[in-house]
Amino acid sequence: MSTLGGLSARARSVVDHRSVSTPALGALAAVRPRHLRPRLRVPAGQAAPLTRRPTVSVIIPCYNYAHFLPGAVRSALDQDGVDVQVVVVDDCSTDGTRRVAHGFAAEDPRVVPVDNDVNLGHVRAFNRGLEQATGEFVARLDADDLLTPGSLARACALFDAEPDVGLVYGHPRHFVTSVAPPAQVGRVGSTVWSGHDWLAERCRVGVNCITTPEAVVRASVIEQVGPLDTRLGYAQDMEMWCRVSSVSDVGRVDGADQALHRDHAGSMSATDGSGALLDLRERATVFDVVFGGPGGDLPDAAALHARARRTLAREAVDTVHRMLDRPGAQAEDVTALVDFAEETDPGVFGERRGRALVRRLEKVGPVSHRDLTSSLVGYWRSVLGELDYVRWTYQGI
Repeated sequence: MSTLGGLSARARSVVDHRSVSTPALGALAAVRPRHLRPRLRVPAGQAAPLTRRPTVSVIIPCYNYAHFLPGAVRSALDQDGVDVQVVVVDDCSTDGTRRVAHGFAAEDPRVVPVDNDVNLGHVRAFNRGLEQATGEFVARLDADDLLTPGSLARACALFDAEPDVGLVYGHPRHFVTSVAPPAQVGRVGSTVWSGHDWLAERCRVGVNCITTPEAVVRASVIEQVGPLDTRLGYAQDMEMWCRVSSVSDVGRVDGADQALHRDHAGSMSATDGSGALLDLRERATVFDVVFGGPGGDLPDAAALHARARRTLAREAVDTVHRMLDRPGAQAEDVTALVDFAEETDPGVFGERRGRALVRRLEKVGPVSHRDLTSSLVGYWRSVLGELDYVRWTYQGI
């Protein structure tokens, strides 16, 4: 087991970077306010109704989830107010997924089965399904998740009311029970942000705010920006939302559960990535891809990208602080996160949190350093995390 005693030398190696500034970072403050402000907010109970029957393609990639698949398919087929196409992509499952998909297709022509002869992974499986999509709007639904009654009609009503919106999402209700809870639908309203400001907020906070089944995208926008990016291991949905927001506005259905997301150890979203460093590297790649693509055409692309990298470097530094607050921190983990922060934005070590980390690493010994100050700071970080969760629950950001 490695101790932390050798980290003082690593701390000294980052001291030279404490005064490094990030190019273009300061320009971001002049571009947008610190917190996201909507372009439009429709009060609860005043959302515009849907006045036509649009077509929506729901793509369900599935690998060995035959026991969940019927629920997902039915939740899509039972949607009111829209004409639904359900594309089920069997990614070379070894259970009865293919039989279930073809069984639905034999009974309902709205179901289109796609069979992969080899396992392509959920990103390429979705893209294969996208090739079969004919709807005006597209939604991705994992086989273990469910759409709530009326969710697609609510999303389409917002699309129709706001033609510049390319992405609509809402609140996903998470559950772990075998039986899904009932969806909660209140007096529906909506919020619309400019795509630029929504993307800037993603850069400021550095995390995804959309689970996936609650999101619907305008098909014409997907044609403009392209399918899911196969360079990403598991954060391809976050990259897609950011890419879409770089060319269109973003809307949210307020006051209703738009999807039911199942949390369990076997779900794709829970098993395709683990560890703080892996997650940070994946999100760094998200922003690299976004600003290497359509996002790079924005006038302040360099400032936005720099903001995202500074945010992730700060998160790495804060993660190391939390590790040092607890006994048992491993030198390899600490060093890897410090390396990530230094590679991503060395200017973070010129900030208060970075300087504090350097001081802690310089004096840390074989036993993790913990004092009253670090305990209070750790408590404050946990409070801020809870406030962020409340904000996401009620505002979707």
